[in-house]
Amino acid sequence: MTANGRGRRPHGALVLGGDYKALGIVRSLGRHGIPVWVLRDEHVIASSSRYCRRAIDWPAAGDPERVAFLLRLGAQNGLAGWALFPTDDETAAFLARNQEELAPRFAITTPPWETLRWAYDKRLTYRRAGEIGVAHPHTYYPQDRAEVAAMDIAYPAILKPAIRAEQNRFTMSKAWRVDDRDSLVARYDEAAQLLDPSLIMVQELIPGVGTDQLSYAALCRDGQPIASVVARRTRQWPMDFGRASTFVETIDDAEVEGSATRVLATLGFTGIVEVEFKRDPRDGQLKLLDINPRAWGWHSLGRAAGVDFAYLLWLMLSGEELPRIRGRAGVRWVRALTDVPTVLGEIRAGRLSVGAYLRSIRRPIEFAILAADDPVPALIEVPAALALAWRRRTAPPAERAVHVPFVSGHGASR
Repeated sequence: MTANGRGRRPHGALVLGGDYKALGIVRSLGRHGIPVWVLRDEHVIASSSRYCRRAIDWPAAGDPERVAFLLRLGAQNGLAGWALFPTDDETAAFLARNQEELAPRFAITTPPWETLRWAYDKRLTYRRAGEIGVAHPHTYYPQDRAEVAAMDIAYPAILKPAIRAEQNRFTMSKAWRVDDRDSLVARYDEAAQLLDPSLIMVQELIPGVGTDQLSYAALCRDGQPIASVVARRTRQWPMDFGRASTFVETIDDAEVEGSATRVLATLGFTGIVEVEFKRDPRDGQLKLLDINPRAWGWHSLGRAAGVDFAYLLWLMLSGEELPRIRGRAGVRWVRALTDVPTVLGEIRAGRLSVGAYLRSIRRPIEFAILAADDPVPALIEVPAALALAWRRRTAPPAERAVHVPFVSGHGASR
């Protein structure tokens, strides 16, 4: 992570993306009077916030074109020293890979590529976890179809992308379940049509429910936490391999904190980060699943729990000395648009009662979209989601997946 090359404090923020994660950053900074612009993608929810001063389209292009766009935007609008906030893995990787060109003009909120690649590429993530003795799911890295067909593994299992440089039905699903050898080979063939086969992993399926899904979120400097919170990701959408959490609650869990801080310390991570685990009911072990080296879906929960992550990151970039802060337990977060259908499915399946659901959304609670001081995003959320779904459904096949080229050598492990 760098402050801008001239050593000045950030003067404003450019948020790279327009979804609800971006909205959380916009509100976090905007509520403190910090000028925020949104570089919107296909999502518009963040740019509808009263705290967004200006919205500009973020080009769907490769790294060189995007670097040139940012430098031109900064020069034309006097944005020297503004901070760049990513909202997904690809924009985080983009900033990390291109710090040399961007840092003289902007404050970069991600660590350099040498650090971030260990979180970006799950092959490297699991390698490092194994080196330091942090448990993780048994994972295999087949090189071709023949190797997949010859695998002797336990079922059910999952297919999982090592990186998510392309948006398609495989990478957006996060994982595909397979129950026998035939379905493994068939699903591998399908995945190989969507992603470089060397990026397809085969992994054991860890059973369990939402109460087994745990996270440690933190603002770190050189691998040491400054502000942190532990959370249980109780509900997600879809419930099997959720694309995103829908209901999260903060808890106290020393084991989660201990395992996560070991990982972050060995990486020397600087910035905001979420480390995801699942407790395996078969052996009781806490197993590392993912590291999200940027704002994660429920990061806005931090404000209600006493750790306003985006603003604290801003203060750290500004040179402020921050005390060690731990978020309080018992605070809840919900994204109603996806939580309601998840809840209805769980109630129909007999896994959740109406009473338990109502108790889960009692105060203190932070809503992902709804906010009394910023009502417009909640008013447009459903129409915007329907419009986005329609655009995706009716787009020509070549435009249905957004592709950001994978840069050879950046984090590849063989």
